[in-house]
Amino acid sequence: MNLPHIRRHGMALNRVFESITSVRNGKATFTLLAGFAMAGLLLAMAESSLVRANTVSGSVQAALAALVAFYGANAAGLLMMDEARGRPTRDVADAVRDALRTAHRLLLVIVVVALAAALVLGGLFGLLWLCRLPRVGPWLFTLAVPLGVVLIGAAAVTGAVVIGPLAAPAVWSGLGVIAVLRFLARQARRRLLRVALLAAAVSALTAAVGAMVTFAVMTGGRVIAALAVLVVGVDLPAQQLMAGLFGYGLRSLGAAGAPVAQSPYGAAALVGGGVVFALALVLPGVVYLRGTCTVFLLLSEEDAAR
Repeated sequence: MNLPHIRRHGMALNRVFESITSVRNGKATFTLLAGFAMAGLLLAMAESSLVRANTVSGSVQAALAALVAFYGANAAGLLMMDEARGRPTRDVADAVRDALRTAHRLLLVIVVVALAAALVLGGLFGLLWLCRLPRVGPWLFTLAVPLGVVLIGAAAVTGAVVIGPLAAPAVWSGLGVIAVLRFLARQARRRLLRVALLAAAVSALTAAVGAMVTFAVMTGGRVIAALAVLVVGVDLPAQQLMAGLFGYGLRSLGAAGAPVAQSPYGAAALVGGGVVFALALVLPGVVYLRGTCTVFLLLSEEDAAR
């Protein structure tokens, strides 16, 4: 590999690593956090409805939770796309409205990809069924094994490093369904390894941020739990005081076998820890969204330069 190619790859990775600055984007962080919080509230309502054997209400609330999380993530993605392009970030209300207007394209892309995958699997299933024939079956099976391995392996890699990371940013950039499918097919055909490298860089950066946030939350939680006993005099197990930091509520904490004391301090610790838990999820999330937007823009620039 010559020096210009090395320099180009290095500049691309530098742009991906700059995605860590997205944690300072208050609009995107707020949008993603609000979407997750509303989705969590709807899921709790759905759980309560299902416990009361109200299946219809529970199903509707669960579906609404999925929609809120989906459109909230798309609204945050639109804000991240603005930042990645170096444009002024739109208002949160505008991002939500634009997500409601365009995010269905991502669902259509997923449906088309799923139908294509089902078609491939159906063809392989038919080929394997023909392998049951008495004379030609073993010969067909000799062909079916390598063909199936290659097709399924290639589809899995393409889905993991091309479709998964790039479909949503392509929609956030304003492309239609057909244009998104053509873009994804072009990346899988021309530069699969390069896309895999950039996607791996985004995943590594997101994992690093997640690990740092987890370390900070666990360290802070242990210290606060100890100080709460010494200073406030809270007579509760550390497991309950820190439960909210790991996404537990009163019901799920009891189901996990932890002691649930009837104390206002315990409830307050769960609420406060839940806020920290939500932030710990959101911060790596905005880094990932910004990273995928950056990768999409890099690949789009390379397509335009050809």
